[in-house]
Amino acid sequence: MSNTFTSDSGSGGAERLRLFAQPVVAAALVVGVLAFAYTQRDNVIIARNVTASTLLTLTWQHFLISLAVAVIVVAIAVPLGVLLSRSWARRVSPLVIGLANIGQAAPSVGLLVLFFLLTNGTTGFWIATLPIAVYALLPVLRNTIVGLQQVDRSLIDAGRGIGMSGAKVLLSVELPLSVPFILAGLRTALVLAVGTASLAWFVGAGGLGELIDTGYKLSNWTVLSVGAVLAMALALLVDWLGGLAERYLSPRGLR
Repeated sequence: MSNTFTSDSGSGGAERLRLFAQPVVAAALVVGVLAFAYTQRDNVIIARNVTASTLLTLTWQHFLISLAVAVIVVAIAVPLGVLLSRSWARRVSPLVIGLANIGQAAPSVGLLVLFFLLTNGTTGFWIATLPIAVYALLPVLRNTIVGLQQVDRSLIDAGRGIGMSGAKVLLSVELPLSVPFILAGLRTALVLAVGTASLAWFVGAGGLGELIDTGYKLSNWTVLSVGAVLAMALALLVDWLGGLAERYLSPRGLR
């Protein structure tokens, strides 16, 4: 008993330390790379690409793509996961998860280019967002199903026994107990979305990938590093927010 308590306390302390340190590390990386870049302002390429307006615009574009992906994934994966967790739909659950797995297994740049070709060369925000959402769908879908399936059957029977309808049991018992699993899946999906959004510039949707591409094409490692570090810091920030959500939005008894 004492060993279990010590282990749980240690893991909880490590998680709290990580939640405190992660935004600090992200901020330190951004400050460090920008400070270095601004010491190289005599370079024309750096002076033209590493400006406050450019960085804010590209970061905002990157964030909006990631946010839209999150909304689409939650709107599709959670209801679909609920349906597939029902006893009458469990036979088709492996098939749907297999299809979602194909979406994630396919190269992300391949999905972007394929969607670009299927839309007759259309470019822009949604041409990047929709294939990235397909790429990020699996973690939320799978975790929603697993979270609902792990709910103790006796709790469901107790709810039905006191007169709750099936929908009421789902909303009041099953989904609340599945929140930690769903949030963990969403956290993974968001990190995937932020990373993949670096490829959005392929289809004219902007984002920090533009800096990475510019730095690579012009062999300017400072510009490339600024884009890469900002994208990494954004992923760390999103992961940190996901960790906070898991910690404070889960039912108290499950924290």
